[in-house]
Amino acid sequence: MPTDLYKTLKDNGTISAESFDKLTEKQQSSLFSLHWELKTLLYLGVVLLSGGLGILIYKNIDSIGHQAILAGIAAICGGCFYYCFRHKNPFSRELLKSPGVLFDYVVLLGCLSFLTFTGYLQYQYQIFGTHYGMATFIPMLVLFYVAYEFDHLGVLSMAIANLAVWMGVSVTPSSLLSNANFDNQTLIYTYLLLGLILLLVGFFSERFNFKKHFRFSYLHFGIHISFIALLFAYFNHYDSATAILWLLILFGLGYYLYVDAMRHKSFYFMLLVILYSYVATSILVFRLLDGMSNTDSIYMLCLYFIISAAVLILRIIRLNKQIKAS
Repeated sequence: MPTDLYKTLKDNGTISAESFDKLTEKQQSSLFSLHWELKTLLYLGVVLLSGGLGILIYKNIDSIGHQAILAGIAAICGGCFYYCFRHKNPFSRELLKSPGVLFDYVVLLGCLSFLTFTGYLQYQYQIFGTHYGMATFIPMLVLFYVAYEFDHLGVLSMAIANLAVWMGVSVTPSSLLSNANFDNQTLIYTYLLLGLILLLVGFFSERFNFKKHFRFSYLHFGIHISFIALLFAYFNHYDSATAILWLLILFGLGYYLYVDAMRHKSFYFMLLVILYSYVATSILVFRLLDGMSNTDSIYMLCLYFIISAAVLILRIIRLNKQIKAS
């Protein structure tokens, strides 16, 4: 309630002068939330602790010994998971609230310690031998289990990254862009398969109402990876008759995801689909203008980008208003 209202109530005799002073003091000294500041500090604490342990091990590995290092990492990992299982809420297919402020960060620290432990074992003792897939497959299963058991989105992202590594690729689309290897069909098809798998899991999560709030994470990775893989597949077959087919598949997938984004009123996913579709449309325009003279093609490209950019911006603004109004 504003101070002017307190003054009006005091003048009318509704509240006493003492009550007016207390209410005014309370209004002027309102509480300030430190929620996100504390969560940021906790997250940085986990990251710094993990990084500090890595540096400590690296600089003192000869004096500490491998067994002592493994025992220390195992103790941290075991302690974290003991705390988590002791304080966790009963499992639910729906969204679970964290049982405490520290809980999510202890889960994260436990998973990071577990990955360090398994990686150290494989590097130093080769417990999986030459079966390197098992060195990523087992941690992947553990991370997916932890993500669903404790309802942790951060661990889910780590599990998706391990799934990508197990399939032989990196989950970050930037690695595919930086490699720019259009001739590696196996790599492109693996990325495309990974992207489609993530999209399907996201849709099934909602369809069967099983941790459907994980849908965002699956679709976030799946959309980026699928569209980039389809664009690279187009360039890989640029000189063949099947090149346009890949763009048609991209447009088909984009239309389905666009309708789904509008149905869920998700501006973020809608924006991603529009931007990737715009890139694919621009590629087609480049191809159509490829046979024209240099001067004509430059003029046409400039005209295309001016008109298309204006239309694109206006369309995005209109869709944003439409989503907010619905």
